[in-house]
Amino acid sequence: MRSFVFVLLGSLTLTSVASAQSTGADKGYIEGVAQSSISNVTSQSFGVEGGFTVMPRLQIYAEAGQVSNVATAQISSAAQQIAGVISQTQSNVGYSVKQPVTFFVAGAKYLVPMEGKLQPYLMGGFGVAKVKQDATFSVNGTDVTSSLAQPQYGSVQLGSDLSGTFTKPMLSIGGGVMWSAWQRLIVDVQYRYGRVFAPDEGININRIGVGLGVRF
Repeated sequence: MRSFVFVLLGSLTLTSVASAQSTGADKGYIEGVAQSSISNVTSQSFGVEGGFTVMPRLQIYAEAGQVSNVATAQISSAAQQIAGVISQTQSNVGYSVKQPVTFFVAGAKYLVPMEGKLQPYLMGGFGVAKVKQDATFSVNGTDVTSSLAQPQYGSVQLGSDLSGTFTKPMLSIGGGVMWSAWQRLIVDVQYRYGRVFAPDEGININRIGVGLGVRF
């Protein structure tokens, strides 16, 4: 995912710079973003964002990215219960849980009036998020996740709360400040709040980070 983002950003940057030189007008932007993600756990998020101007002070934007882990209390509790079952027949039982999220969001961005090189903005959008349920279990340091159905591990079958993927709607709101650092190069200090409408327990994702890109 990270390699895809940087390849896409590089190709779009070259195209954007060429367009800017030929037209001389600011029609939009494209940037790569790196963020710290805070939900029930702290992880990292990477992605790409772009937008174009539809009228003064208003842009339409789209963002695609991936959050490394948003593991909820629900998946952690379910994994702990399974580990408890395994512990009835085995010793030194361990487990880990992860919920990586891949998302796409589109919406509108309002540019707050301000003179100079700083451009504050507010934004909101809606899209979809694909969440992967990734729970693993070990006995004496050996991964036994694929063998849990065997009798010595309690004939455990992992449900959809601990395995597989699901896709649900996602709401995103936020804001930030874009700085025109040099010619058409921009640095975007940003905050994003996302809500994945997951079954049983919604997932809240706070992302704080920086984007680097170009205006075109």
